[in-house]
Amino acid sequence: MEVGKLPNPILDEYIISEFKQSRKEVLIGPKVGADCGIMSLDGDLCVISTDPITAAADNAGYIGVHIACNDIATTGAECIGVTVTILLPPSSNLDEIKEIVKDINRATTELDIDVVGGHTEITDSVVQTVLSITAIGRVSKKRLIDSSQARTGDSIVMTKKAGMEGTAILAYDRYESLKAHISEDVLNEARSFLDHISVVKEGRIAADVGVNGMHDVTEGGILGALWELSEIMGKGIEIHTDDIPIAFATRKICNFYDIDPLKLISSGTMLMVTSNAQELVEALDKEDIEASIIGEVIEENQKYIIRDGERRILETPGADHLMKVYVN
Repeated sequence: MEVGKLPNPILDEYIISEFKQSRKEVLIGPKVGADCGIMSLDGDLCVISTDPITAAADNAGYIGVHIACNDIATTGAECIGVTVTILLPPSSNLDEIKEIVKDINRATTELDIDVVGGHTEITDSVVQTVLSITAIGRVSKKRLIDSSQARTGDSIVMTKKAGMEGTAILAYDRYESLKAHISEDVLNEARSFLDHISVVKEGRIAADVGVNGMHDVTEGGILGALWELSEIMGKGIEIHTDDIPIAFATRKICNFYDIDPLKLISSGTMLMVTSNAQELVEALDKEDIEASIIGEVIEENQKYIIRDGERRILETPGADHLMKVYVN
C-alpha cells in the first residue's frame, strides 16, 4: 500500500463503517472529511480531534500542536488543551526529547492552551519519532459550525496559500540539498511559512461573520481537502484552480522535486463555505489574513475543477506529494 493516509474509499469501507455509535452523548463520530468528533456534555459541546506527525523532522512538536488545534477551529470551538503521545526509536537522545518539548511549549503558549496529559516511550516499533496529539475544545450548541449545513450557491473561500506547510517542512528538512539549487532568501521565506501554520484566528473570525462550513487543509493538499469538504457537505463543488494562490517559494521547491503544490500538505490554510464571501474576505483582510474566493457549492453532486479553462472531475485524493519526496 502507498505511504500516507489510507485512500478514502478503503478508510470508509474497512474502518469507519465498522465503528458503531451507541452513546447518545456522541453527536458526530468518524466520517470521511470530518475534522472532529463532537459530544454533548451537559450543555456545551466537547470537540475532540487527533493527528499524528510522521513526516516532519524539525519542528514536529510545534507543527503537531497547531494542526490538532486547527481541526478544533473548524467547528467554531475554542481549544482548551492537548494530550501528547511521543514514541521514539532507541537511537534517540535526551536533546531530541528536549527539542520536541520546547516546540510543544512554544505552540501551546501561542495558542494559550495547556498540555493536559500524554505518554512518552522509547520503542523499537518505530524507526523515527512519531507524535500523536489530541486536541480538546468546547463550543456552545448555537455556535457550532457543521459543514453539512452548506447550501447550493455558497462560495468557497480559502485563506493564505496552497502548500505552505509542506514547503516549510522541506525547507527545514532538506535545506542542505536545496540550497545548491535555490537561493537562501527563497529558502528562508519558505521556512517562515511555519509561522502561519495556525488557522485558529481565521476560524474565530469566520464564526463571527457567519459560515456554513469549514475544513482545514492538511495531508492531500488543497485538492484533497476540497474533495473531503464536498464529501462532508454531501454536495458538489466547482473550483477554479487558477484562483488558488501559490507562493513563489512553494513553486520553486515543488518544481525542484517535481511535485504538485495543490497536492502538498497545507496546514495553515482554511476552507470556508459561506453565503457572505465578500464580507468574510474583508473581515479577514482587516486582520492581515489573505483570503481568496476559489469556487462554489453546486446543485449537481459532483466534484469539478476548472484548470486552464477546461472543466474536469476532481479525482479522489491519493498520497500527499510530500511523501513522494521522503520515499524517493
